[in-house]
Amino acid sequence: MIRVLKQHPVLAWGGLVILVSLSSLAAVWAQKSLSTAEPVESATAKKTHALHPITIKPGPDTPRLDTGLKDSQGKAITAACSTCHSTTTPNPARNTAHDLVQAHAGLNYNHGNLTCLSCHNAKDYDSLHLADGRRVAFPDVMTLCAQCHGTAMRDYLHGSHGGMNGYWDLSQGPRVRNNCVDCHDPHHPEFPLVRPVLPPRDRISVPAEH
Repeated sequence: MIRVLKQHPVLAWGGLVILVSLSSLAAVWAQKSLSTAEPVESATAKKTHALHPITIKPGPDTPRLDTGLKDSQGKAITAACSTCHSTTTPNPARNTAHDLVQAHAGLNYNHGNLTCLSCHNAKDYDSLHLADGRRVAFPDVMTLCAQCHGTAMRDYLHGSHGGMNGYWDLSQGPRVRNNCVDCHDPHHPEFPLVRPVLPPRDRISVPAEH
């Protein structure tokens, strides 16, 4: 029996009542889905062919700021985000790019009602965090995206969302799938409007000239 209250979903089974945190449940589901999702393949193919793997591209490396300086070997000198943020006071209400200065000047930010600290970890600016506070490394950013974008994640796991390269038939070769941030800017995830173009002109659609 399931009863839905105003604040929390309540699951009752055999007199046992369990309060479930939606954000934690979504995050756990996303992590499990990413690690255990298997391609749909016919029983015959599974018996006769060894299936090639599906690889999901990792998210970005932990970002570092290019200081504009070079070391003695000519390599760029970079600084970790925490280098500066460890000496600043976090502002949990900041949700606009207009008052960002220095390293963040010019950032295009528009991600619903989220603030910077909805995703960035104020306790460790070299990482992200889930809604329940658990740390997420930047390469694992899909886990963070999935906790809010459950419908998109469901479609992604079924193969109807997100770009990919490789083989549909995994018995013939492997497949490589894009990460969320390969297509979406995490600070401004909505795709901009684009101007449609005319279809390609070829020998079938274009009348032959006389």
